[in-house]
Amino acid sequence: MINNTLKSANLKQTKKRILILSVLEAASTPITAEEIAELTSKDIKMSISTIYRALNALADKNVIIKALHQDGKTYYEINNHTHTHSLLCTLCNERIPIEACPLESLENHLVSETGYTITGHNLEFFGICPKCAAKKAKS
Repeated sequence: MINNTLKSANLKQTKKRILILSVLEAASTPITAEEIAELTSKDIKMSISTIYRALNALADKNVIIKALHQDGKTYYEINNHTHTHSLLCTLCNERIPIEACPLESLENHLVSETGYTITGHNLEFFGICPKCAAKKAKS
């Protein structure tokens, strides 16, 4: 699967890219380059700049999604060409997926207005989870 993904994106199938993609594929939530470095350090020695170059190449080819979050960090995830919605705690980074799609009618409107073929979208709400709110109230 990963080899086909790289091939269809016209990217070389290097061990480093394959390993980075396998880490992203295994992750249940978007992760940072630093987390990728930590998870790959046992398998292949890569500098953080090598990881960033690989991630940027993958993002440029639309293989992965690169998103700057409110905490100031950039997170990466596999681009499944679907849409996702989530609620993210700005204190502990807990992420809760939202199953319903409130953007379906907007997406249909954008398609008819612009002629674009929309391949996916992401929507994130930021807030403070109940656990963090309770801790904050106590202090």
